[in-house]
Amino acid sequence: MVRKDKIRIILHKGPTLIKQIFPTRKKAIIRGGIGVLIIILFWLATHINWVILLKGYPDPGPIPVQEVRYDEFDFPEDSFHKETIYIRSDQFLSDILVGRGVSLQTIDKIARNFKYVFDVRNIRSGNQMHFYYAPDSSHVLNYMIYEKNAIEYVVYDFRDSLAVLMKQKEVTTEVRYMEGEIRSSLWNAVEDQGASLEMVSEISTVFQWMIDPYSLNRGDKFEVIYESQVVGEITIGCKVLAARFRYSGRWFEAFQYVQNGRLGYFNNLGESLKRAFLKAPLDPKTTFRISSKYSNSRLHPVLRIRRPHHGVDYAAPTGTPVISIGDGKVIQRSFSSGSGNMIKIKHNGTYTSGYMHLSKYGSGITVGASVRQGQVIGYVGATGLATGPHLDFRIWQNGQPVDPLKIEAPPVEPIELKNRPVFDSIVKNYKAEFEKYKAGLKATEGTF
Repeated sequence: MVRKDKIRIILHKGPTLIKQIFPTRKKAIIRGGIGVLIIILFWLATHINWVILLKGYPDPGPIPVQEVRYDEFDFPEDSFHKETIYIRSDQFLSDILVGRGVSLQTIDKIARNFKYVFDVRNIRSGNQMHFYYAPDSSHVLNYMIYEKNAIEYVVYDFRDSLAVLMKQKEVTTEVRYMEGEIRSSLWNAVEDQGASLEMVSEISTVFQWMIDPYSLNRGDKFEVIYESQVVGEITIGCKVLAARFRYSGRWFEAFQYVQNGRLGYFNNLGESLKRAFLKAPLDPKTTFRISSKYSNSRLHPVLRIRRPHHGVDYAAPTGTPVISIGDGKVIQRSFSSGSGNMIKIKHNGTYTSGYMHLSKYGSGITVGASVRQGQVIGYVGATGLATGPHLDFRIWQNGQPVDPLKIEAPPVEPIELKNRPVFDSIVKNYKAEFEKYKAGLKATEGTF
């Protein structure tokens, strides 16, 4: 009975259950299609750029931000038409500005009302002026800049109301290293390293008591750690911090140190590089060369006979300043047919120096006048028996002539005992820096 009832129930409800589980063919096809459509839409959602689909054009991606470029005076380059001129010696400010649409009334205001910022009478020929015009068709002058020097410049604002400002370019300080070898001259050796030629003067000045830059030998070497002031990509100044120079087989060292408020250069023993006498009687910043050395038998260029030449001849242009090699007192100022205009200076009880063939004497140089080391005492000439402009320089030791290039003058102003610990530490650090720089150069050379 129970079994028959179960069979009856299945027969009665079976068709309904089958229809629920297995719908009609039409409904099955519809439901299957919906499933396939869902799968296709999911794939499209992950593979199609909807911006293209909905808007009809490609997605441009992130909008690029246009970079604004500024010139050396912080003016946006694309916002003005710029003009640059070099001021000529025959130009006045009024001539320059009137032709660029500035009224005489405005020019007068610049000269009178803004003298406290910059006096236009100090405008120098050869310096640059820059003009910034409106970029539209009006081409109205908005700004003018006058470059006073490598760092300072004056901005003139001609817009709504006249304004004048003094500004400065950004100056960065860099510590650099350079080394070189003398092939022909210090000038060429520095130039070969791509360094500022101002370094020639700096190196010569540091070692002026030890080394005559115009009697260097082929193969002499130098190593320098120096500080450069840079504006943009232009070096505007440099100062030697530490240096080594091999001259005639001997190494000289120099380390910068400020003692008692005065900057000086000392060797590693704390001895000042400054000596009682300079190595040469001409400013190291000027151009000269040794044309004849000390000799007991020289063929005289005029007389054509052999006789002693107890001095050193420096060939230089007429008018080149001649300086005293040390402190002393003028004991002779005279003229002779052989020596021309001549000066003798007594430095102490041992040494006397002489300067011959001068074109003229320095201001205040008279017998009895006191002079300081480096003071201008005369100017190169060709007076007396001379074939061309040069200085015949001589030194007497206890009344006897000696070779100026071989004299060893004593040092002055050594490092004081209380300053030695700090100075010794500075020397140690610079010596370590020299080795680092040299090691770096060798490593760089090894990569090529």
